[in-house]
Parts: sequence; C-alpha cells; structure tokens
Amino acid sequence: MKTHVLAIDQGTTSTRCLIFDGDMRVVGHAQEEFPQYFPASGWVEHDAEEIWQSTLSTLAGALQRASLSPSDIAAIGITNQRETTVIWDRKTGKPLHRAIVWQDRRTADLCTRLREAGLEPLFRDKTGLLLDPYFSGTKLSWLLDTEPGLRARAEAGEVCFGTIDSWLIFRLTGGKSHVTDATNASRTLIYDIGANRFDDELLGQLNIPRAMLPEVKDCAADFGVTDAAIIGAEIPILGVAGDQQAATIGNACFEGGMMKSTYGTGCFALLNTGKDRVTSQNRLLTTIAYRLNGETTYALEGSIFIAGAAVQWLRDGLHMIEKASDAGPLAEQADPAQRVYMVPAFTGLGAPWWDPDARGAIFGLTRATGPAEFARAALESDAFQTFDLLDAMRRDWQTAAHGETILRVDGGMVASDWTMQRLADILAAPVDRPVFLETTVLGAAWLAASRAGLWPDQAGFAAHWQRERRFTPQSDEGERQAAIAGWRDCVARCLTPSSQANRSSR
Repeated sequence: MKTHVLAIDQGTTSTRCLIFDGDMRVVGHAQEEFPQYFPASGWVEHDAEEIWQSTLSTLAGALQRASLSPSDIAAIGITNQRETTVIWDRKTGKPLHRAIVWQDRRTADLCTRLREAGLEPLFRDKTGLLLDPYFSGTKLSWLLDTEPGLRARAEAGEVCFGTIDSWLIFRLTGGKSHVTDATNASRTLIYDIGANRFDDELLGQLNIPRAMLPEVKDCAADFGVTDAAIIGAEIPILGVAGDQQAATIGNACFEGGMMKSTYGTGCFALLNTGKDRVTSQNRLLTTIAYRLNGETTYALEGSIFIAGAAVQWLRDGLHMIEKASDAGPLAEQADPAQRVYMVPAFTGLGAPWWDPDARGAIFGLTRATGPAEFARAALESDAFQTFDLLDAMRRDWQTAAHGETILRVDGGMVASDWTMQRLADILAAPVDRPVFLETTVLGAAWLAASRAGLWPDQAGFAAHWQRERRFTPQSDEGERQAAIAGWRDCVARCLTPSSQANRSSR
C-alpha cells in the first residue's frame, strides 16, 4: 500500500516540496527561490512559467532525496500564496501575462472608485473582504481592461483565471482540471462566502466573465489526477488550501477561539470562529478557514503585508546582516535606551489600517543608532502589528464571552527565541511554538492524506500537535504600554490624510 504524501508549498519567494511518510515524518525536501519583478512603484509580479518550472524542479528534488519514484506517492496536497492572479490560455496552458502578486498595489485607484461609489458594503457583506488591491478581483479586472483583446477571449471561454493553486493543478493534470478550493476562492473578492459560489452581482461590478472562473471544491476533495507524461505517474491531488488556512489546519486550530499567526514574507493571523460568520467592527476580514465535507468553518483574519520581508530588506537592501537568522542575535545587542520604531509600510499598511498609499518610515534615529537598533525595530514591528490584530480580534470575538484565545505561531521567523519572547511581551499573552514549524505544508499534507485515508481525522491530527516551547510575558507593564503608545503614534504619522479621515469618520 502506498503511504507517502507529497505536499507542494508554493510561496511568494520560493517553491518547496516535502514528502511525508505514513507517520507524518518528512523524508524528502527541496526548495527553490524564483525571481521577483517590480515593473513600477508598488507593482509586484511573478512569471507563472518560472513558478511552474520551480514546482517541477523541487518535486523531482524531494523525490530524489526521499529515494522514491512518482509511483510511490499516494496523494498530493497543495498550499499556495493567496490572491496572486494568473491568467492563461485554456488550450495551450501558456500564461498570458505575468502573475500579479498579492502585494501589488496597482489597483488602488480602482478600489477607491468602487468605494466612493458606495460599493464596499456590498462586497463586504458577500465576501467578508474590504475593497483593497490585495485581493484578486480588482487585479483580474485591471488585466481585462488593459490587455488588448483579452476580454473578448475571456468571454469566449478561451482564457482561464486562477490563483496559484488553480494554475499548478491545471499544469499538473495536463489541462484537464480547472479547479480551486473554497479558501482560495474566498480571497478573490467575487466569491460569496455564505452561499459558497462566485457571485454574479460582484462579477458584474468588476466586469469579469464567469467563463474564465474555476470550479470550487472543498479543501479535501478530488481535484484531478496528474498527467503521467508530466510527472511520471498518475497521482490524485486530494488537498488544497491557501497558505494561511493551511497553516491554521497544520496548527490544528479546529476549535472556535483558537488562533494562529504565521510569520513569513508577511504575517497573517487567523482566529477560528467556528460556524459563526463574525462581521468585524474593527476592519478585520471575515474569511473561510476551511470547508470540509460540505461544512464551512469561518475565521477572522488580520493581514500584515510586511514581516519577514523587513528582515530581507535589512539583508538585501541595507546589507546589515548576511542571513535572515542573524537578525535575532543582532537585535539582542541593541541599546535598550534607544527607542527606534520601524513602520514597514513598503507596500502600504494592511489590517486594521488598510492604507495602500502609506509608506514605510523609521523613527527615533540618533547618531548612536546602528544595525542592532535597526534589527530590533524590524523584529519588533512584527510584534506591534500582531498586537494591533489581536486587540481588534479580542474586541470582535468578545473574549469575555468566549474565553481567551490560544495563540500558536509558525513560519520561518518563529525560530528566533528573541523575537518570540518580544512577541509575548508586547501581546501580554503566552505564545506557543510547535515542534514542527512548517505547519503550512503540514496542513496541505493532512488534507490530502486524510482524504486518502492515510492519516487520522481532525481529532487524531489535533492530538498529534506538539508544543516545543511556550513564551510567557516578562516585560514591565508600564514599559509595554509606553512602547505600544509610541508605535501607534508612529503609525499615525505614516497614514495618508484620506486614510486618517476614513478612520475618524467610523
């Protein structure tokens, strides 16, 4: 009996493939970075063909390291960067434009026009999302409006739209499957998360032809079978979830009130609200956490656009560190008397501010400020931004009625003890770090393996989750409050006048 599961984790800066055995242990791993393209200020693109080639390369590399062949794999799970928008020729499978990445802000003006037309309540009521360039719908609308002849071809059914999961499945199956899952669909700005379908009224507002949309399935479902001529064997694709939802699953946050926060390129916190679709009063998103067996579980989400990317900037832009893991030890050397803040609004500010035109800034510089203070400010910005999200979630979720949240963390940045301790100090709440940090890819693997009958159900999988360390608050409350007040003052200075006016009017 085949017992191995292959999970593809297609992220913003790299593609990874991990192979798990029947005991949920990693037996093969490969990772490959791919280029980022910045054709204009605030624009971010990927070459979808390069993503596809990196997927093939890492898939082969993981199999080689595991000493396995494609025919040994029982099922495939996929998790992916969400909202990134791909269009391709339905017949040839060739991309028709570079993928527009979730970080891209080119549709800010379109979002403003829709908002000024009074349409944000319509989009929010149906999708749980706000009108922001972050989401796929306005990116797709922009492509249809700017690429000559594209709209006519899309209306004729010659063009496919999809997020990265759809793109990979289409290519893996040799063009036989044009599908997505409910979590990725819920991030498009055109999907009704209550009715669980793409919505004609929203499609009409963005002038998007239904003919180019994928079929939407549960997170654990039959998404198609790989083409043996491409992969080397026919392997069922049985699990798909957007990266943040996959991390929620991988952290076994299956109960209402459980929360996970993932620290990668950005930071994304999801609070499981169960069957309750909670409408945020604090500019958070209402989204689908997962859909299994036809039943939808909802979540509140806060999206931070820049987290690990600030550390990458210290490494690649300022050359203050040689590798990302140097940031934590360097931050420990910072002068505690200096209060330096970094507001990393390189591509605008996400929740709860939602200001696409805000830009980054550093405050509190003196002649004594050096690389250590920059490192501390970059890492602390993640803690402060997480505090803003948790504070909003607590107010929306009403912890007095539901009890305190359980915070579980994952992603590359959580390996830093200094960063996690500072996070606990700023939040004034315990932070649990799991033994297995790569919970995003683990969630995708579980979806596929549970569907194949190889791994346990939700309860059994939750029992398998193990905590490596709990970080408890240790800072003085007065110092914490002063630090938070300083942070919020700095953020206010970065907000654009229109954003400040919008916040004042609410």
